[in-house]
Amino acid sequence: MASDPYQILGVQRGATEADIKKAYRKLAKELHPDRNRDNPKAAERFAQTTAAYDLLTDKDKRARFDRGEIDGDGNPTSPFGFGGGGGHGGGFRGQGGGAQFEFGDDGADFGDIFDGLFGGGRSRSGFGGFGRGRQAPSPKGANVAYRLAVSFEDAAALTPQRITLQDGKTIDLKLPRGVETGTQMRLGGKGQTGPGGAGDAIVTIEIRPHRFFKRDGDNVRLDLPVTLKEAVLGAKVKVPTVDGPVMLAIPKGSTSGKVLRLKGKGFHPKSGERSDQLVTLMVDIPADDGALTSFVEGWAGDDGRNPRAGLDV
Repeated sequence: MASDPYQILGVQRGATEADIKKAYRKLAKELHPDRNRDNPKAAERFAQTTAAYDLLTDKDKRARFDRGEIDGDGNPTSPFGFGGGGGHGGGFRGQGGGAQFEFGDDGADFGDIFDGLFGGGRSRSGFGGFGRGRQAPSPKGANVAYRLAVSFEDAAALTPQRITLQDGKTIDLKLPRGVETGTQMRLGGKGQTGPGGAGDAIVTIEIRPHRFFKRDGDNVRLDLPVTLKEAVLGAKVKVPTVDGPVMLAIPKGSTSGKVLRLKGKGFHPKSGERSDQLVTLMVDIPADDGALTSFVEGWAGDDGRNPRAGLDV
């Protein structure tokens, strides 16, 4: 028996898309194959969770499931595409091959109705053609879940990614704008084969963390160490970006915490121009520098100035 996707994700039937996405992310993190290498049941639950998320985020499939037209695997619940219902007074209620059908006393020609349902073959003495009834659509093969780890730089620059499918074939994927960890991409017909055709491949993106870049919305942040001389006198220094190193001008008299902007070096939002890289200057003071210590001890230029006045101290 097919499972209930709402129960799999642990959400109510009236859950919003945001609730469903939140529940899926939590379960996907818990059941991820990389965290459960010695637990094959976790991998199976991960695949079920992904399939449930896929169904409930497809508005058409979710509506059909809620109406009882398809089950949790996306297969028709009735071989004739409709279920039974409450009876009507004075009507006819027949049952054949597991399907139910009802007709009211409105003068309809039952023979013509059955001709339409079962493709003709009505005899003079009754209803014919039951053996030649319309068959249910053959189910497609199951969807297959994949996880694709993408480097921070590739995600920001939308560098195409190559993935190897279960049949050994490779595909180059074009990352979508606004990509983030948890983003899913559907590859039609790349799942398991079935009588009604192949299912889909569902690729979940996971962006690897970076050792010095941080994501802030669609911007990229970087703490950049600079020397005291570079901060005081100004300089041009080489700065790493997701697209490779660039030269950045440090203004004269810069202090720690000053933020400089590199346009178009961030992530690509779903719409609009590419975001920026925000560079925070961190003035690096050398330890045990005798000359610097002597200079500061004899320097009178800082006397009487309180840089913390704005903090009311």
